[in-house]
Amino acid sequence: MQSSFLKNKPRFAWCLYDWANSAFATVILAAVLPVYFAGLIPPEGAKVFWRTAPIPATALWGYIVSISMCLVALVAPALGNLADRRNWRRYLLMVFCLIGSLSTSALFFAGPGQYLLASILFVLANAGFALGNVFYNAFLPRLATGHDADRLSAQGFAFGYLGGGLMLALVFILIEMHASFGLPDKVTATRFGFLLTGAWWLGFALPAFAWLREENPPKKPIMPLRNLSDYLNAIAHLRRYPDLLRFLIAFLLYNDGIQTIIAVSAIFAREELGLSTGTILGCFLMIQFIAMPGAILFAKVANRYGTKSSILVSLFIFLCITLYASKMESSGEFWGLGVCVALVLGGSQAMSRSLFASMLPKHRSAEFFSFFAISSKFASIFGPLIFALLIDLTNSNRFAILSLAIFFLAGIGLLFLVDVERGRQIALSHD
Repeated sequence: MQSSFLKNKPRFAWCLYDWANSAFATVILAAVLPVYFAGLIPPEGAKVFWRTAPIPATALWGYIVSISMCLVALVAPALGNLADRRNWRRYLLMVFCLIGSLSTSALFFAGPGQYLLASILFVLANAGFALGNVFYNAFLPRLATGHDADRLSAQGFAFGYLGGGLMLALVFILIEMHASFGLPDKVTATRFGFLLTGAWWLGFALPAFAWLREENPPKKPIMPLRNLSDYLNAIAHLRRYPDLLRFLIAFLLYNDGIQTIIAVSAIFAREELGLSTGTILGCFLMIQFIAMPGAILFAKVANRYGTKSSILVSLFIFLCITLYASKMESSGEFWGLGVCVALVLGGSQAMSRSLFASMLPKHRSAEFFSFFAISSKFASIFGPLIFALLIDLTNSNRFAILSLAIFFLAGIGLLFLVDVERGRQIALSHD
């Protein structure tokens, strides 16, 4: 079975793209850049144009994550529509991979004190990462269906966790053993790590560019989304698929909590718990390698008990993690919560993607996956934004973390109302 998977070039290339861009997720979004970014900001805080008083590093990081996701949410529907009508999924995947990977490598030039340059490059890189995933995800229903899609989605995440973990390990070694590589200090080594991360992303994405292919010729003339009315009309299409729409809203809510945990945990550990860079990176390395078998395990749970049930289990665990995180004090507790996150992170993401893919009509996969991206990225706007605002208003990182429990509770409640089988039948009837 393993050999047949490796011989299926489109599937292998699809999984390998997750291996490629997960380097960005681990090094840039989650573990290394947030800590480096905090070090670029003066102790009194960063100066920003919308307020006179300096802003703390944790709050500014939350704001720039929100800005990058707002950009994605604005353009994703038009690009998804374009990809479906012109069969440009592969071409747009290539474009945004290039934007993301080159911006990531360019973070090398953001030296001490240059937090504005780092912010701009991160916004571009994160937008490229998220928009590329719209078209990457759109290939899933073309490569597999049913429980086979669950397995392939989980395999993709497993590849991602392994690839992201290996890249994070390389950067960790580069930083901790910088003298052995002829680098003067950890700051310079970190910047070289950004350069290598961009190269890793682009290099391992090349098989996807070569082996992923569009199946059907375009059937409709190009009709790009140009204004608010066009966006509303596109959203109105989702009303034909009520369970799909209900799931999207649920996903927006609970993914808000998940993505915010990923985005702020490293900077929270540095600023609130006072943990060293080595401790934080070590914990994230552990998460990557435990999350890989966790994704495969949840695929088996989904096969036996149902995809929706497996997602609900993971969300209840995330809810408990959030409540405990607001009270943790030590590095041991940070590592313990890291283990818990690792066990459910891959499963919740992989099963959410495959459940969504099972309820959408194939002929509109890129357009609807753009809405999936909007759910994900709108979540990434509001979670970090609320986190940043609460820090600004209360000066409490812990209260900001505790607020994430609301998103998990709301998402769980709405997910209970999704009738998966009915949603799949409606999708089939519209194909």
